[in-house]
Amino acid sequence: MFRDLARAISCAVISISIVLAAFCASAGDMELLGAGATFPQPLYSKMFDAYNQQYKVKINYQGIGSGGGINQLTKKTVDFGGTDAFMTAKELQAAGSPVLHIPTCLGAVVVTYNLPGSPKLNLTPEAIANIFLGNIKKWNDSRIVSANPNAKLPDLPITVVRRADSSGTTYIFTEYLTKVSGEWKSKLGTGKSVNWPAGSIGQKGNPGVAGYVKQTPGAVGYVELLYAIQNKMSYGSIKNKAGKFIEPTLKAVSAAANVKIPDDTNVSLTNTEAADGYPISGFTWLIFYKEQNYANRSKDRAEALAKMLLWAVNDGQKYVEPLQYAPLSKEAAAKANKIVRSMTYNGAPLFK
Repeated sequence: MFRDLARAISCAVISISIVLAAFCASAGDMELLGAGATFPQPLYSKMFDAYNQQYKVKINYQGIGSGGGINQLTKKTVDFGGTDAFMTAKELQAAGSPVLHIPTCLGAVVVTYNLPGSPKLNLTPEAIANIFLGNIKKWNDSRIVSANPNAKLPDLPITVVRRADSSGTTYIFTEYLTKVSGEWKSKLGTGKSVNWPAGSIGQKGNPGVAGYVKQTPGAVGYVELLYAIQNKMSYGSIKNKAGKFIEPTLKAVSAAANVKIPDDTNVSLTNTEAADGYPISGFTWLIFYKEQNYANRSKDRAEALAKMLLWAVNDGQKYVEPLQYAPLSKEAAAKANKIVRSMTYNGAPLFK
């Protein structure tokens, strides 16, 4: 009960802070407001700071999870949202008018763990599913040992750490598990939030999961790659559909994205067919209304948003690889450019 109350208070504080930021932005210099996924937050912090320095437009982005970003955009309290899960038909209907998605980069969700000696583990899809289902309870379980004959795996209980908030990272991770495990598909399925087995520990955001795993011996969780690297945490190589154990390198993530991109960019990259592809990869998107004349928005504000979005999928891509994300392919970037250029104000194109 107390945890639910605390979560409700936290959500209320986030909503109030976004509204206050919107008031301040309208009263002073141009400031665009965004909220959502923590998966790409380190990249967005860098990109938006660079954009402000170059074009003198402030961009206030709050990492509150993909579900929160979708919710705030639907409430029209932000200019754009961030999500690692393409909006569902129900969410798009709730938005009231067309919402566009543009991918900004690709990333890897890694299985990170805290074990003595920080061994580099190979993890099979079966082992990962059974760990997070609660079926594998100790690190020296034969289903982990069999793929790691040279590792010293301790007789240590496994503490499963997962996201407590509505999360696109969770969506990518559970989509992967739904594809590789019949038991997972029947019991939990895919979603930004799922009914996790009893005993797992919920934490807010990628930073929350990474922090809890790092301080808890025997813990295991899933986070975006950069959070594991920044915290100097171990993460596994995962057996892909081709039977290879693949490290989550930029090359392996890009290989997973070697697919045809539909016009709306709604594509899944998990459990890739690519022989050298990392199997828990995904796009992350910025989302915004196609028609920008709503909620008393000025045309100047709409144009500022459109210009920033166009920059993010073009010049802004130079900031992607240094932060361990994979850049957009030429095809994905071309689709994103076309989508941004379809934005309107009073029905007229923002770009001539």
